[in-house]
Amino acid sequence: MTRPTLAANFALAGLIAAMVTAGAQPVSPAKTGPAKVTFHQDVLPILRTRCQGCHRPGEIGPMPLQTYAQTRPFAKAIRDSVLRRTMPPWSADPGVGKWRNDPSLTAAEIETLKAWADTGAAEGRATGAPPPAQFVEGWQIGKPDVVFEMPVSFQVPAAGLIEYTYIIFPANFNEDRWIQAAEIRPGNRSVVHHIVAFAREPDSKWLREYPTGQTFVPAPRAGRKSRSSEGDRLEEGSLNDERIANYAPGVWPDRFQPGQARLLKKGSDLILSLHYISNGKPAEDRSRVGLIFAADPPRQRVFTLAAANGTFVIPPGAADHRVEASVTLNSDVELVSLAPHMHVRGKAAEMRVVYPAGERETLLKVPRYDFNWQHSYEPASARILPKGTKVEATLWFDNSANNASNPDPKSEVRWGDQSSEEMALGLFIVAFDPKIDLKDLLEGPKRRAPKGVAEAKQP
Repeated sequence: MTRPTLAANFALAGLIAAMVTAGAQPVSPAKTGPAKVTFHQDVLPILRTRCQGCHRPGEIGPMPLQTYAQTRPFAKAIRDSVLRRTMPPWSADPGVGKWRNDPSLTAAEIETLKAWADTGAAEGRATGAPPPAQFVEGWQIGKPDVVFEMPVSFQVPAAGLIEYTYIIFPANFNEDRWIQAAEIRPGNRSVVHHIVAFAREPDSKWLREYPTGQTFVPAPRAGRKSRSSEGDRLEEGSLNDERIANYAPGVWPDRFQPGQARLLKKGSDLILSLHYISNGKPAEDRSRVGLIFAADPPRQRVFTLAAANGTFVIPPGAADHRVEASVTLNSDVELVSLAPHMHVRGKAAEMRVVYPAGERETLLKVPRYDFNWQHSYEPASARILPKGTKVEATLWFDNSANNASNPDPKSEVRWGDQSSEEMALGLFIVAFDPKIDLKDLLEGPKRRAPKGVAEAKQP
């Protein structure tokens, strides 16, 4: 079975090719029209607020867009990308919901970038240009209060399937800490597919048989042919062993609103789950996690929940296979964000709520799910989900030969960690009174599904 390479998986590869091609083409000045739009006065303010978070050295953007010399060769490619609305990447249906973190350009910003390319991409005078944007080198969240770094580099082979790799960091905190922001920084993006950081509480049994400070691959559990990090965490650990940070293409670091934070209990450990993909050449990675702590205990604790289905079976060749999942809340919560998650066969997603009185509301539609840009969606205004609200997720999969990312259209697909397998998760982050016990968040009793995924609902 041929597995997709990292380059094939990343939408950035196509963007780079498009930009290089377009950048090689001269931009011809318009013969007639209004006064030219210039880089320093008109374009640079848009780039600083909309683009440079990614398009600067050390970040995911394929080229920096901080100066005229850097940006000018790509004027046409920028124009074409914003007109097609492929940049900045964003997958939500604009007709459903309003999102605080929506990076989409306004019509006026798009017109400015188009006009700049169409009128010759003039530089203009730097006098009066906005001051340079201030970034903390190496971090999106700002300077962390504490950084956990892999003590040695992981050696990634040139070829072959690499099982999920783990490393445990003893946090050694002698008091509870509240996480205001968290970010994972891969050491080598060319071979890091994604990373998840978990907080393991002191009384959790999850992965206790493995040493700290060393990378390892957990053995499959008895009676199970494959490994499943998410399933094993839920079976061997507890609800309390939560995700505290994620890295994947398109995932922005968590930065919570004032008064909201995640709890890192005294004596907890940090566990990294690393997914590497070989790219044809030997490589190495030394990733790290940065945390910023809240100065004071928050008014709301933040936690990640999921409507999940671990019992689905996607038939060979199925082009539009539908999977349903749901979970019911047992406490009042405020919705912080939504994030459907699938692998390379993911096609589309929808997340809804059913309120206690029976009223249904669609919160999010993702008509073209992209595994390479896994966004979270933060409501623009506070949204309270009262006790008894059911959160539903519908996820569609394309297991046909028409899916260019499909590693094997002839296979029957089930839950699993690897990208050649699938997941069906409607992740959502909630904020609630810190006095509420986690076991009271969800309506019980919980049903344990295959692969250890809680609250599964068979379609």
